[in-house]
Amino acid sequence: MEFSRWQIFKALAAIVCTVGIVSLALIYFFPTPPSKVVMATAFKGASFEYYGRQYRDIFARSHVVLELRETAGAVENVKLLLDPKSDVEIAFVTGGVSDSKRAPGLLSLGTAYNQPFWIFYVSDEPLDRLSQLKGKRIAVGPEGSATRLSAEKILGKGGINAQTARLLPFAGNAAVKALQDGKLDVVWIIGSPDATAVKSLLGAPNVKLLAFPMAEAFTRIYPDLISLVLPKGIIDIDAAVPPNDVPLIGTTVKVLVRSDLHPEIVQLLLQTMVETHKGPEIFQRPGEFPNGTDAEYPVAQTAIDFYKNGPSFMQRHLPLWLSVHAQRAIALLVAVVAVGLPLFHYLPLLYKWSARRRLIYWYGQLKILEASFGATVSGGHLEEKQAEIDRIEESVSRIRFPLTFSDQLYELRSHIDVVRRKIESRSNSPRRIAAE
Repeated sequence: MEFSRWQIFKALAAIVCTVGIVSLALIYFFPTPPSKVVMATAFKGASFEYYGRQYRDIFARSHVVLELRETAGAVENVKLLLDPKSDVEIAFVTGGVSDSKRAPGLLSLGTAYNQPFWIFYVSDEPLDRLSQLKGKRIAVGPEGSATRLSAEKILGKGGINAQTARLLPFAGNAAVKALQDGKLDVVWIIGSPDATAVKSLLGAPNVKLLAFPMAEAFTRIYPDLISLVLPKGIIDIDAAVPPNDVPLIGTTVKVLVRSDLHPEIVQLLLQTMVETHKGPEIFQRPGEFPNGTDAEYPVAQTAIDFYKNGPSFMQRHLPLWLSVHAQRAIALLVAVVAVGLPLFHYLPLLYKWSARRRLIYWYGQLKILEASFGATVSGGHLEEKQAEIDRIEESVSRIRFPLTFSDQLYELRSHIDVVRRKIESRSNSPRRIAAE
């Protein structure tokens, strides 16, 4: 069967359109992950900043830039996540700062680690009660930080507020320096023992740590708090630092994301959390963190599946950039199989229907031509009918039919011969009459 240029053009256009539609569908359902995402951490020296740098290094191995946004802390982090004009999509947040009612649209990837509250002070007199901090210069962090929020809540129970003490906005490394320079008497700080600011204060010989003898009572008053213990000698076994078990209070740290964060970035972030926090630390046992618990925010379904089943095969064995292409290829293969199998059944039927339709068409043309013989025709009209039967025969001869239609094709040709003989007989009749 010969194809015209127009038919070839239509076929190519259909192929291009199909490929374009399939490509757009694959891009829509399996979008390419961004090459850069922004994560809100906190100020210099905070544990958020400490862990953020580790996250950034792990992301770099997958060729994704994790930009760390320095903030005042968890309170500002939640605001940035909720702000549609902000480019922050990931953030560390401490427990008790907010919840899904006050911050809808955010999802949790689970709890990352425990974070204790520390009260460091410089004084010749040992302190063992919050009320002894009255009249002191206390670093409680800047406005918008979880450090300040927790300080006002916890210290307030001991009667420490802006009227009974000087609450100063120092935090992190800046608070450490101010304490060392004599500008502060007390530093209230939140952070893991490995955070730069906490580590330097734990190792400072002239700095003491205030214990929370009523830690359990605080956890009952504030359900978002947890009771922790800094074991004797954990900082320095030989020098017995600290000299006794120190009861502390703290909270949990979670990783929050926007609900529209790319799924592959979510998977990368979950793997990063496991690599960073799965090991043993002072306030956690191996494998305790991260986990899929969060009483304040809904945990993303992806995170629930991840903690239950671990990373998928592709996530374990394929790099991030290749994983998306593999998903697209699998989706395309499934679509081809889903569409192809029915086509293998229906295409032969469709082809037979098309061939039968062409036969019926030419039978119809032949019938119309034969029906026109009933009228009186002149010699000119007979020539037109002769040309028409020639056209029909030529068109039929160029059609390629499957072998199963050979008998019907030969039958059509025999009918064409019958009509041709009728035309010839009509053409010869006037000649015989004239000869007689």
